[in-house]
Amino acid sequence: MSKPVALFILSLTQVAIMSLWFTTAAIAPALQTEFNIDTAQIGWLTSAVQIGFVAGCLVSALFGLADRLDARRFYAASALIGGLANGLFLFVDPGSAAAIALRFLTGAAMAGVYPVGMKIAVSWADKDRGLLVGLLVGALTIGNASPHLFAFLGGVEWRIVMTATSVAAFAGAIAILVVPMGPAPGMAGRFDPAAALTAWTHKPTRYANFGYLGHMWELFAMWAWIAAYLAASFAAAGVDHAQTSASLASFFTIAVGSIGAFGGGWLADRMGRTALTMGAMAISGACCLLAGPVFGAAPVVVIALCLIWGITIIADSAQFSACVSELAEPGTQGTMLTIQTATGFALTVVTIQLMPGWVEWVGWQWAFAPLAIGPLLGTLAMGRLRAMPEAAGLAHGRR
Repeated sequence: MSKPVALFILSLTQVAIMSLWFTTAAIAPALQTEFNIDTAQIGWLTSAVQIGFVAGCLVSALFGLADRLDARRFYAASALIGGLANGLFLFVDPGSAAAIALRFLTGAAMAGVYPVGMKIAVSWADKDRGLLVGLLVGALTIGNASPHLFAFLGGVEWRIVMTATSVAAFAGAIAILVVPMGPAPGMAGRFDPAAALTAWTHKPTRYANFGYLGHMWELFAMWAWIAAYLAASFAAAGVDHAQTSASLASFFTIAVGSIGAFGGGWLADRMGRTALTMGAMAISGACCLLAGPVFGAAPVVVIALCLIWGITIIADSAQFSACVSELAEPGTQGTMLTIQTATGFALTVVTIQLMPGWVEWVGWQWAFAPLAIGPLLGTLAMGRLRAMPEAAGLAHGRR
């Protein structure tokens, strides 16, 4: 199988399986109406996926599962488990502990899909690692957006969304089995607890991780709550069927990030990783602040801002992982990437859970403003990394 065909199929499986991630965010209004679930409970349904993903990544890396098992079969089995856990959500009370446990299991299963997909993609790399990782992040982005499209097409009928995303995950599990590994070695996947501390004691790696944390402070909170923000904004502007319109607008807001992820990877390989990440975070951070003044404005204005935000908020994501893999000592890349992923996704739980409180305090108009703190600090961290001599080792000499 040729490289383009293999990567195309791999990307399609990522889109299909990653649709499991934000199903509860897409169906939140329906759940709140039918089951009288409050915003805090919706937050926990989303946060459970994040926590499950962190736990799954740590277990997978600690036991070297992606190295000991056939990567494609591990990927397929994880997708099947995630799809099953997602489907079982139909048979429990969405406000119960069982629902949260199923979302946790869904997140844990994703730890066998997204990082393993990276491993498969990078096995095809030839001086285009940033581009290939960006391709996978772009596929993840479209996958995360797709529940909002299902919600729009299904008239925000939540059972249709859960069923469609599970079926998509099962299809992705089957399709991945035809994708071969590439000729190049994959990213190291083993976790070495003794080397984990260097993620913070090695100064260049530490600043790359600080940049990633700033990025993650903003990213998943925006993805999780953008539909609620748009629905409130459209309602304030007097738009008919505000929730349905918000579902469609949310899909495009998140999905357009695939352009940013792919374009960001292409640009980073040419202009440098620190330059790309700093520029992307500066723009997305500004969008956090501008979301307040445009709230309730004409939908075309709000959507235009969200599209810019959607592109830039993810354009830098893959480059933090690429930075760490290039800065780490040989043989420690798996540990460094595990630490980065675990801390970053753990931080997302904080911002996702804080959003309901911010909304109650200041309303949806200004709820996203605190997210700008992350891109600001992340930009400063990447600026510090750029000034270090070790940055010359990034992107084949492009800082």
